[in-house]
Amino acid sequence: MTRQTMTRGLAAPARRRIVLAAAVMSAGLPAALAWAQAGAYPTKPIRMLVGFAPGTPPDVFARMFGAFLSTRVGQPVIIENRPGVAGNLAADAVAKSPADGYTLLYNLSTGVTVNPFIFRNLPFDPARDLVPVATTIRQGLVLIARNGLAANTLRDLVATSRGSPDSIAHGSYGAGTPSHLIMEWFKDQTSMRMVHVPYRTSPMSDVIGGQLDTAMSPIATAFPMITAGRVRALAYSGPARNRNLPDVPTLAEVAAGVSMMSWHGIWAPANMPSALLDRLNAVFVEASNDPELMRRIRELQAEPLGVSRAEMASKIQRDAEIYGRIVRAKNIRLD
Repeated sequence: MTRQTMTRGLAAPARRRIVLAAAVMSAGLPAALAWAQAGAYPTKPIRMLVGFAPGTPPDVFARMFGAFLSTRVGQPVIIENRPGVAGNLAADAVAKSPADGYTLLYNLSTGVTVNPFIFRNLPFDPARDLVPVATTIRQGLVLIARNGLAANTLRDLVATSRGSPDSIAHGSYGAGTPSHLIMEWFKDQTSMRMVHVPYRTSPMSDVIGGQLDTAMSPIATAFPMITAGRVRALAYSGPARNRNLPDVPTLAEVAAGVSMMSWHGIWAPANMPSALLDRLNAVFVEASNDPELMRRIRELQAEPLGVSRAEMASKIQRDAEIYGRIVRAKNIRLD
């Protein structure tokens, strides 16, 4: 029976879905066959643990990259959510799993660049028990201000904070999060004094409502509010101005060197064979350069990030040195 015969009696939308699904599966067949010919792995489904709840950005991106991996290796990639303790629960489970390639961790970079400094009693050692596999996406944070705040620019904010210390209330997603630590770094470099107000979730509603002066928010959350005119953007945390906010300066334009992006990555249990790690890295780098995946990532105000394992290790070292210095200087602890 041909595909045409099978779908003739179906409604047009259903036919299109079946044909599209068949095309996607067919597109992945050559790569899957190449993987099978390169070695026995994988012969069963791969689990990818995510340290955050369904529907959160790490979960959304994990499903995108997991689906791409599945087409390339010819096996299902099962996303398993284990939210809790800033990603530590999922990381601990992966760290204690066999290093056979069937259990991977999708996590925020802060799981290895911040958590070891703010949690004193981790049941695992990220540097010893986990190995970097690949990066996936990155996004910067935006320093937003409430409408009506007298400081209209980043330089105005610095001047106001210096002239009237602790007169400005700055909200973050919680102590030890990038929205807190990046601002602490910027404050130290500019001799600012602001009152830190940690939130359990997003402080956006209080900035919109005028109860909070400023906040450092991921661009995916901040961008719709900025374009709607409900908050004002004062600065971007990335190394260059964001393409969607070309008139918004970077933090580094006022404080040289202050630049930090939030990024996601994939880790595996330590002692996994290097050859297997390299094969997996190649697939995720390919995913980051896939036109359709790139389009979907950019729609969510993020940037694809596919680099080698060595480059990923370098990023981890750089971010951990910066965050560790800030955490120690401010004596930030969460346990």
